[in-house]
Amino acid sequence: MPLALANTGEENLIRKVGGSPEIRKHLEALGFVAGGAVTVVAAMNGNIIVRVKESRVAISEEMARRIMI
Repeated sequence: MPLALANTGEENLIRKVGGSPEIRKHLEALGFVAGGAVTVVAAMNGNIIVRVKESRVAISEEMARRIMI
């Protein structure tokens, strides 16, 4: 299931990060790596705020669809 469909406040395990090599590298630099934990904090106006590796990151819904949980 893509991260964009995750419930707010629920911790999930990242299974796979998809997309082109450039997009995967960018997401991995932000902390989105397979096996890592991620929690959706809020979703608004097509953007999603997530907690990953003890920090909060805002990503677009399009990016969140490339992260499988």
